Amino acid sequence: MSLIPSAEIVGLYRYPVKGLSPEPLANVALAASEMLPADRRYAIENGPSGFDPAAPAWLAKPHFLMLMRDEWLAALHTHFEDANHTLTIRRNGEILAQGDLETPEGRAAIEHFFAKAYAGDIKGPPKILTSPGHRFSDVARKVVSIINLGSLRAIENMVYTSVHPLRFRANLYVRGWPAWHEFELLGETLAIGDARLKVVKRITRCAAVNVDPDTAARDLDIPQTLMRRLGHSDCGIYAEVIAGGEIAVGDKIADEEPEFL
Repeated sequence: MSLIPSAEIVGLYRYPVKGLSPEPLANVALAASEMLPADRRYAIENGPSGFDPAAPAWLAKPHFLMLMRDEWLAALHTHFEDANHTLTIRRNGEILAQGDLETPEGRAAIEHFFAKAYAGDIKGPPKILTSPGHRFSDVARKVVSIINLGSLRAIENMVYTSVHPLRFRANLYVRGWPAWHEFELLGETLAIGDARLKVVKRITRCAAVNVDPDTAARDLDIPQTLMRRLGHSDCGIYAEVIAGGEIAVGDKIADEEPEFL
């Protein structure tokens, strides 16, 4: 195993409701073949999608409220409480809606808020979707998303301004890798304490990253800039958890060398 001493986790986030606020974590327990606990556990259907909670199947993100199309979501600040499954929606500090996402009444309260407040911005009746064990990932597998802050600095040089890391809605933010080093890790295994994550895919970026998470303004053109400058619109990687363990902000990351028989 070869340790990269300067490579470490500097940010750790989950997104309980697809398209809504990130929630920072100090530490989290990863389980094999799973996403972060409660990450993308819920989604808000934007008109009928055909999703069946009894037989959940992956659906592409245009079926849901999401930042690629609905930048106004970024103006909402949300928090999910694990103990009672309660989602609280605030704007400028004021509570706008609150409900237990595991009860019909709680889901209805959240759905009513979106239906009333954003009637002109949604395609159809909003509906909270969930199913035990299912996750509303952007890809049809359970993954952890990782952003290399070195690559983010390279993007800032391309767009000539600072870029908020949370535009990329990653689970792990890593400091210490050179720009685009993450693409060299495809097929490799990352060791973070006892946890092991296998890098499986580059992340192709969509228009969601053009939205400032602080102002909700669509003010940059990142995927198109990447395509012009680099010939692709990728930034970040997906990894699958192949061995569980607790990880935390400040943890070092090692690239585990393969064993040859």
